[in-house]
Amino acid sequence: MDLHFILPTISTSFIVLSAIFMVVGIVKIRQRKEVEHEKWMKYAAVAALIFFIIYLSKTIFLGNTQFGGPESLEIYYVVFLIGHIMLSTTGGILGGVQLYTGTKGKRSRHRKIGRIAVPVWFLTAITGVMVYVLLYVLYPGGETTGLFDAIFH
Repeated sequence: MDLHFILPTISTSFIVLSAIFMVVGIVKIRQRKEVEHEKWMKYAAVAALIFFIIYLSKTIFLGNTQFGGPESLEIYYVVFLIGHIMLSTTGGILGGVQLYTGTKGKRSRHRKIGRIAVPVWFLTAITGVMVYVLLYVLYPGGETTGLFDAIFH
């Protein structure tokens, strides 16, 4: 199997794991099991970090894959991808803030930000899987190239 396919498959799997771990963590906090909540949210953060390391490594060493679907859909894909990038950046920042506020005992702020961070992260995970499906499942991957060329070619 080609690294251009296997690395995105592995990294996307870690985003799915991150979302699953978050669901477990949310269930635990609703059950008022704070220690369990913290444990599962840290698992979610580690899974997201592993995704990011694999994604960044692929981007640096292999490049990014262009959209390989019909040219008539490319503009919709690009708009969708930009939305996903904005969500993932926001989700990553909010996730870092949540880790900080949660581990430092800043519960009020943690709860308040969590109401925004959780839906943003789930949208990030869902749109990330959709990008994967569009690039590697529904359509054959296009040329692998640098980040900006892949988005704006």
